[in-house]
Amino acid sequence: MNADALRLAKTYPYPAPEGSYVLEHGGPRELADGTPVPGLDGRAPVLAVGSNRAPEHLARKFAPLGGTTIPVTRARLADFDAVYSAHFASYGAIPATPQHAPGTTVMLSVTWLTAPQLVRMHETEVASENYAFGELTGVRLETAGRVLESVFAYVSRRGCLTDAGRPVALAEVEAEGRRWPALTQEEMLGRARDRLAPQHALDEFVGAAIARTGTRAARTKFLAAQAQPFAFEAFRAIAV
Repeated sequence: MNADALRLAKTYPYPAPEGSYVLEHGGPRELADGTPVPGLDGRAPVLAVGSNRAPEHLARKFAPLGGTTIPVTRARLADFDAVYSAHFASYGAIPATPQHAPGTTVMLSVTWLTAPQLVRMHETEVASENYAFGELTGVRLETAGRVLESVFAYVSRRGCLTDAGRPVALAEVEAEGRRWPALTQEEMLGRARDRLAPQHALDEFVGAAIARTGTRAARTKFLAAQAQPFAFEAFRAIAV
């Protein structure tokens, strides 16, 4: 397995600016604190929990649209955390999903998408059958100088990966009042390797997930059998 493919898996959810930015020309134009974010009207606010916060990942994802512009605003979401989903992505990482966590405030982002951009996002998130799209209502989300009470989101159909019966948060995602243990992606992959294939070196374990669909499916089935369901009643699934 080549080094670039392994890096893509092991460095998820990828670096993201501390503030808001606009993705344009394949890269981020960062905005100073307090600067109004342009072009939000008419766009759907979609919660970015893991890699969708990161310019490099958004640029890869939306490359087929060519020259697309996406405002991405930093956000504070009360009573939630960013945790690991109980599945393996096609690129070998264990991705993120939101989970209700009363007392925790997590620092995420919101991608503001046009209708064609939302269709493209569905292609990358829903087509795999790992995520359901819907609307979180009755929340408190501070972003772009406003407070939203609802936001669209992708929620894992597989549930939240658990370790010793508890969800595991992404250490790379900042949170206040975090109630669950947090691991980096590489640490989480190591824990999964220890449970699923302890005889393999980590790179060998990750490489197998990238190379073989059947291996990913079997590992996902194992993790999902011990997963915790999404635990927020005010989530309205939307068919896409």
